[in-house]
Amino acid sequence: DVFWLSDPRRELALYVSPAFERIWHMPVAEVYRDWRAWLRDVHEDDRETVRAHLDNLGQGEQEFEFRVCPPGHEMRYVSMRVYVVRDGEGHDVRRTGVIQDITERKAQEARIEHLAYHDGLTGLPNRTMLMDRLGQALSQAQRLDQQLAVLYIDLDRFKPINDSLGHAVGDRLLQEIARRLRATLRENDTVARVGGDEFQVVVCNVAGATGAARIAEKLMRALGEPFTLEGQELHVTASLGVSLFPRDGASGELLLKFADIALYEAKGEGRNAYRFFSPEMNAQAHGRLRLENDLRRAVERNELELHYQPQLDLATGEVCAVEALVRWRHPERGLVLPNQFIPMAEETGLVLGIGEWVLGEACRQVAQWQRDGLVSGSAPLRVAVNISARQLQRPGLDGAVRRALAQSGLPAECLELEITESSVMLDPQHAQSVLQSLRELGVQLSIDDFGTGYSSLAYLKRLPLDRLKIDRSFIGGI
Repeated sequence: DVFWLSDPRRELALYVSPAFERIWHMPVAEVYRDWRAWLRDVHEDDRETVRAHLDNLGQGEQEFEFRVCPPGHEMRYVSMRVYVVRDGEGHDVRRTGVIQDITERKAQEARIEHLAYHDGLTGLPNRTMLMDRLGQALSQAQRLDQQLAVLYIDLDRFKPINDSLGHAVGDRLLQEIARRLRATLRENDTVARVGGDEFQVVVCNVAGATGAARIAEKLMRALGEPFTLEGQELHVTASLGVSLFPRDGASGELLLKFADIALYEAKGEGRNAYRFFSPEMNAQAHGRLRLENDLRRAVERNELELHYQPQLDLATGEVCAVEALVRWRHPERGLVLPNQFIPMAEETGLVLGIGEWVLGEACRQVAQWQRDGLVSGSAPLRVAVNISARQLQRPGLDGAVRRALAQSGLPAECLELEITESSVMLDPQHAQSVLQSLRELGVQLSIDDFGTGYSSLAYLKRLPLDRLKIDRSFIGGI
């Protein structure tokens, strides 16, 4: 710290500690010659403020901050505390003070403030800053009678890249995506990272839906160009939801909510697309939310039930197997079919609990039929149970199957697990490992919906399969 003592009546510096020279890069002797010499190197924007503080010492003490810019040296931030010493008659006879170099503290404060309002990985604004800028943009749009667009962006193929190449590559990819988004938008537009692979954009003074559509297409093109990282060419696509002010709403929260609803529609219609919000979407979203809340309680309320579709042996006419099909008997909606709730269960993760219940209940029922002698035929009745993509990807599927067989008493060869072709091809190596461990339990395995995805017969030879269920769209017209 710098300590100093001066005589204001004679305008003299009586003492200045040597630490002064480390900040000002000026010999202390200069201050002894001219007690205000140090003011020359105070930042020009701060100089008058400093003078005003020194001239206003009526309270006997002042504390203030300013910048020092020594010629040829780095700018420093300092804090000065000034005290007045008075004689018995109240006259100022001495001034004394302490000066501290607070440059590092200022840098830390700036870093903390940056982190409070920016994403640490990409440097983009975070949700806090986005909401602030969105509020300002809405005020300006209302004042100038302009339109404004909010876009919600979700990357379609980021997770497989992150999982297969590692988080370091995933982080670099997100940084490159952030750079492209920034480069595509105007300087007064805002792009923020609000989640792992989710971004939100505020576009000011947009030319209605047509202008917003052009921006959405421009962003999708920018992200559609391949990325090259560590010698690998990576391809990413994105889904976008768009809402407009004033057409869709007047508050920032509402516009973001509506853009999110539109994004959900874009992803549901095949991804790599953009959709504008509409009131019909909002009604559907509220309906989905209510259905999701009801679905969370359906298992504990015993609202799920299994229907069994028989498979016939055409040579003998006997029922050789049944497929367990889950249905939801909703107390108000009646019977809800799987295509209305299974995609939602997949998305929310509820399918894991539902899938385990279906597996256990199907094994229990068929084992009971066998014990009661209700099944006649030359071979024991087999039950087929559908396994979702989430169940296949999550560790512990073989353990769940082992428990269901043990608790029900059903022989392993009487259980067939059906996996869709698309779920296998999400991660073929992992699927091959899981199917092999299931095969070792003695259960049978089949591929469902074969022909609807993009697997090859050559690849299927590697999987321990018992049968293929060819989708009717594949053989229609033959």
